[in-house]
Amino acid sequence: MKDNPKFIISGGGTGGHIYPAVAIANELKARFPKADILFVGAKDKMEMQKVPQAGYPIKGLWIAGIQRKLTMQNAMFPFKLASSLSKSFWIIKQFKPDVVIGTGGFASGAVLKVASMLGIPTVIQEQNSYPGITNKLLSKKANKICVAYENLERFFPKENMILTGNPVRQDLISVSEKRNEALTYFNLDASKKTLLVLGGSLGARRINQLIAKEIDWLLSQNIQIIWQCGKLYFDEYQRFSTRENVQVVSFIDRMDLVYASADLVISRSGASSVSELCLVGKPVIFIPSPNVAEDHQTKNAQAIVDKHGAILLKESQLDAEFKLVFESLLKDKGKQEDLGKNMKELALPNATKQIVDEIIKLIN
Repeated sequence: MKDNPKFIISGGGTGGHIYPAVAIANELKARFPKADILFVGAKDKMEMQKVPQAGYPIKGLWIAGIQRKLTMQNAMFPFKLASSLSKSFWIIKQFKPDVVIGTGGFASGAVLKVASMLGIPTVIQEQNSYPGITNKLLSKKANKICVAYENLERFFPKENMILTGNPVRQDLISVSEKRNEALTYFNLDASKKTLLVLGGSLGARRINQLIAKEIDWLLSQNIQIIWQCGKLYFDEYQRFSTRENVQVVSFIDRMDLVYASADLVISRSGASSVSELCLVGKPVIFIPSPNVAEDHQTKNAQAIVDKHGAILLKESQLDAEFKLVFESLLKDKGKQEDLGKNMKELALPNATKQIVDEIIKLIN
């Protein structure tokens, strides 16, 4: 096998698609230092900054998803699709990849479609428990579909599917050993329980509203809070950092330390977040975003709840049930331990290596 294989990786739109793509690229580079890796993303999306920051070149396509309501953007979709398919064709023809890998997002749909038409092996990495329409369509021609949840045979060809899990940060594997370092890093009080609030890289409006509304009550429970409100909402909520025992941040660089410091977590249930939380084994209340395709965040959370690994609260339940659910969890150490233990049993820590094993088989 040649020592300088070529790979195109496409995925983006959100951190949940970008992080797995970069993790796969890093593992490929570790195994093939001379490998040539090119990313393809959507113009004006966060991958156009995040991928170069990770050290990889990227080309952008003029593509965006279909909105749920009638908009000018929807009217432009056929033109954007035609443009992205045409540009994907020329990128692939010039670069000549050995394998093309898609981790989700609209750009990956165009790139994988063209690659399969040209007879180039393709790999889909599906992060969610309920796949989006793009991956469902692409899977019919994909050589391998790496999935993170069981029972996806109803969406994908069983013979090409393998359960690998989602790529996760390797520094999360031993967070339990970093507790003291984490308390110092975040200047936390070791005698208080720490609540970690996660809304994703952009933030979650409803979770932010909930924490702002209930902040006095939460602090009356003798806890301290690290609240990642997201960059879209930081200006609105940073004022709460003046409160004792509250830290509001737009983004967290040291996820290993913030997980190590946390006793309880409130989080959205995007695929990457769920996989990371399984790895660190913390008691979690999932509040899924209802504004995502196929309501996949609710399905991601439900898959964990069904194995007794987490608590699920829908946005519509927050006003009536949040205080009761949170307080009962906070006061029940046995429940916290059971949730954390059951969550950890669902972790698949070797996902990245397994996915790359499957990619390499296609080159051979």
